[in-house]
Amino acid sequence: MDKYHVNWNYPTTIWVGPGRITELAEACQELNIRSPLIVTDPTVAALPLIDSAINPCHQVGLEVSIFSRIKGNPNEVNIADGVAKLHEHKCDGVIALGGGSALDAGKAIALMAGQQHSIWDFEDIGDNYRRVDPKGILPLIAIPTTAGTGSEVGRVSVITDERAQAKRLIFHPRMMPDIVILDAQLTMGLPPDLTAATGMDALSHNLESFYSPQYHPMAEGIALEGMRLIKEYLPRAYAIGAELEARQQMLVASCMGATAFQRGLGAIHALAHPLGALYDKHHGLLNAILMPYVLIANRPAIQVPMGHLALYLQLAGNDMFDSGFDAVLNWVLGLRKQVGIPHSLAEIGIDDTDADRVGKMASVEPSASTNPMRFNGIEYRDIFLRACEGSITL
Repeated sequence: MDKYHVNWNYPTTIWVGPGRITELAEACQELNIRSPLIVTDPTVAALPLIDSAINPCHQVGLEVSIFSRIKGNPNEVNIADGVAKLHEHKCDGVIALGGGSALDAGKAIALMAGQQHSIWDFEDIGDNYRRVDPKGILPLIAIPTTAGTGSEVGRVSVITDERAQAKRLIFHPRMMPDIVILDAQLTMGLPPDLTAATGMDALSHNLESFYSPQYHPMAEGIALEGMRLIKEYLPRAYAIGAELEARQQMLVASCMGATAFQRGLGAIHALAHPLGALYDKHHGLLNAILMPYVLIANRPAIQVPMGHLALYLQLAGNDMFDSGFDAVLNWVLGLRKQVGIPHSLAEIGIDDTDADRVGKMASVEPSASTNPMRFNGIEYRDIFLRACEGSITL
């Protein structure tokens, strides 16, 4: 496993390799953090792995506090409570440890530590980020324990506005964690269903950024290789949860997906965000279920990139532009089945009652702006209905 012990500096400083959680104290010292607040979720807080983060810090005299009162879809109250805890213990930095919810919450808490505005004043609309006082942002270390969101290399936190029943993107360039630790040993206990949902989340990021119409060749190349890693390693991580190489490669693929979606996302996320806010379902699972229905809706605009993808993943022959789309779609459907993803939204308790509302919310969701095709509320409603029914029509 030594070949995986490398340091990367794109898009931020990334320490890669199994067992590198033991270097957390060094990361704190590098950032001059003496009293870190570990932001995690209740499940991780109760696991032995939390000690692997705390013990190295205690050994060098760091005063560590823990905050874990966050929901699966963190809201503004969770963030306010975390900031209050941070001030109570006079913390001078944040360690975000866990899955996407913990990473998003940790990033938002580090942002809000020294701000006077409401968190909603920093929603990713126009130049709202200019309202942030950069001096009030604390140094931040991010340590993912799932291979899915890639939030550890993002400048955005997804926070649920429960009053409006909407997910909002909070953005500032300085929200990018200063140091990331990708340690596969921390993901070894992840159960198969979460391995599948988070892995498909990583696929959705790589896939949507790959066929985004925005010009960003670097992101396009990263997304392509990210999907190759997922094709090879997600089934292995799902079937053999203790395989360290598969776990490490999936962490890398997740990180690549979030790096690539600087190029933009699309209709999968435009639908998943309102569904997550309305039904409080796992984001990665929603993306996984929605994926083939959105692919089919986008087909007229993505034939060429799907041809390239099919060729790169060795899914199709020389007639890639004729058969490439079908090859990719069949691969996605097969992968979902292989890792136990439900075929329809109905199977996870979502019906068509709010179809019109979902369609309208999706059409104005920020991710919709970089989808290869511009869908209106009715068209998004129709995609949602097909996903509810499990109707695949080519």
